[in-house]
Amino acid sequence: MAKLFITKSLDAILGEAEETGEHTLKRSLGALNLVTLGIGAIIGTGIFRINRVVASGYAGPGVVFTFIIAAICCVFAGLCYAEFAAMIPVAGSAYTYGYATLGELFAWIIGWDLVLEYAFGAATVCSGWSG
Repeated sequence: MAKLFITKSLDAILGEAEETGEHTLKRSLGALNLVTLGIGAIIGTGIFRINRVVASGYAGPGVVFTFIIAAICCVFAGLCYAEFAAMIPVAGSAYTYGYATLGELFAWIIGWDLVLEYAFGAATVCSGWSG
């Protein structure tokens, strides 16, 4: 049970990142690619479909404030990922950072949460466009 909470050292992570070969992953996305990927993931279909329903039936002009609050939350999420990337400068996601700081169990949970997030995000977009 104690093995589930073992963290991976930064030296081990950096050593794995320097490996070469057929079965390794390398960083290939630049800043522009990551920004556009993030914008595409954030916007989704809700900005096209849900706005008119919420603005006309519930929020009225207050919907502007909800967009401002959502933008502030997105900035903080981006700052969290920037801190992760500065702390552990290797190709990876929240899984790598979780493995280095929280342990293998939390990294596994974070990894599967990311898979579920992308699966449900795609399903939500499909549902929104079909409506």
